[in-house]
Amino acid sequence: MPLLTRRHFGSLAMGAAVYSILGGCASKTGALSAMQPAIMHAPDDGLSRATPESQGISSDSILAFLNDVEQQGLELHSFMLMRNSHVVAEGWWWPYNPSRIHMTHSATKSMTAVAVGLALAEKRFSLDDTVVSFFPEYVPADASDYMKQMTVRDLLVMKTGHAVETSGSKWRPINTSWVAEFFKIPVVYKPGTKFKYTSAATYMLSAIVSKTTGQSAEEYLVPRFFDPLQITQWEWDTSPGGISTGANGLSLQTSGLLKLGAVHAQNGMWNGNQILPKSWVKAATRRHSVGEDEYGYGYQWWMGPKNAYYALGLFTQLSIVFPEHNATLAIFSAIDGSSKLKPTIWKHFPAAFVTGTTQWPDGSAKPLQHKIASLRVLPELKPTTPAKIENTISGKRYKFQNNDQTANWVSFEFIDNCCIYNFSDENGVHTVKNGFETYIEQDTSITGNRLHHQYHPDYMRAVAGARWLNPNKLELTWQFVETAFRDTLVCIFEGNTVRIDRSVNLNTQETNLPTLTGVSA
Repeated sequence: MPLLTRRHFGSLAMGAAVYSILGGCASKTGALSAMQPAIMHAPDDGLSRATPESQGISSDSILAFLNDVEQQGLELHSFMLMRNSHVVAEGWWWPYNPSRIHMTHSATKSMTAVAVGLALAEKRFSLDDTVVSFFPEYVPADASDYMKQMTVRDLLVMKTGHAVETSGSKWRPINTSWVAEFFKIPVVYKPGTKFKYTSAATYMLSAIVSKTTGQSAEEYLVPRFFDPLQITQWEWDTSPGGISTGANGLSLQTSGLLKLGAVHAQNGMWNGNQILPKSWVKAATRRHSVGEDEYGYGYQWWMGPKNAYYALGLFTQLSIVFPEHNATLAIFSAIDGSSKLKPTIWKHFPAAFVTGTTQWPDGSAKPLQHKIASLRVLPELKPTTPAKIENTISGKRYKFQNNDQTANWVSFEFIDNCCIYNFSDENGVHTVKNGFETYIEQDTSITGNRLHHQYHPDYMRAVAGARWLNPNKLELTWQFVETAFRDTLVCIFEGNTVRIDRSVNLNTQETNLPTLTGVSA
């Protein structure tokens, strides 16, 4: 596989229980109570907590936002709201929790911009350096004048001269140099004149950081940004050559995404130390391009109404800064199109912020606390009567007919109120353990890249449950809890055959795989 995954844990004591690979179906550490609410305590993230009212926000205003989101049927996974350096509200929709990392998608771009700002401050390169000057070995012999004119500044503001967007999903399957791929893209317009959002531009910023520092953007940021902000758990994919993917591929805890915005809200200051140059923060978070909406685009940050700005990732991952109110809102979610959520955010924020403190009757925060305690993505598992065919099909191997998924065979084992799903394809044999009464948490190598925006890690963290829809129809639900993705498998048994339909809750391309048909020997 082209991508290498690098995972860092700052606190093994905190991460060990969450990321351990589970044993059998009946593993007590693996089974998750169907009644388990979102975890209410935060990990040791170094952040101070305060009541909303003490920082000029009513608990009712936050509750109104959460109720609006719920009424619209929008799927959030977590949120953290900070004002005046204090977290005033936070919540996770079970089975998501504070300790989990979550894929940020293109919100990664704003983190790569941090690396660029720090490298510029260290005079590793300048905004006016041409892109071709860093990689003469990859520049085509017939490179156009426009290509030769493109600068670091043009990459930052998405004015490369490209006419088409390059998605990360296009390059992820490529094993050869992505820098070489960049120089294959026609530069149709004079750089600096037309906005075209493209992950290719941000990847090249990451590549330039690597070229000029001798480190990946990830390695470069650890002592300069991650460590000072106590960002202790993350994962960042690398491309061929060990270059951080730059435009995407970074996973953070919700607190890490919050800190990315909050340090900008504080003009680069953190705990009394100037982590980012104030001049860089000012430049990065003002409009440089008209962009594809009415507010515009800065240096890898989107502009919003009333001077807000935000990092934005696919399926609506957000770190929103309200600079006039020293406030930041971080959100992980599974929403296909941020335009479905942003109007609700702008409706409630920054209107919720007032100067000073607010006075509310005793107990006014209890409805918000109750709401947060009840948040969940997966419904409770309602036990179903075991199908009579379980004994007949358990352990039986079904060989797949010709298919486009390199699938070889599948088997189902039914033990201890659990269905063990074994699946063989060109990458080996993969197992998912699905609980009928309680969800089971595990690491699985099951292939999902076609449904998961072409992300193909060695292992994914999943919470899995099962139920019989009728005597011969089995449904499996896999929530990949470090991502926005939830897969549903419907398996229909008839005689000596099984038909399997696999779908995903959201994706940029196909959301349903072609039906697999297996026949038992």
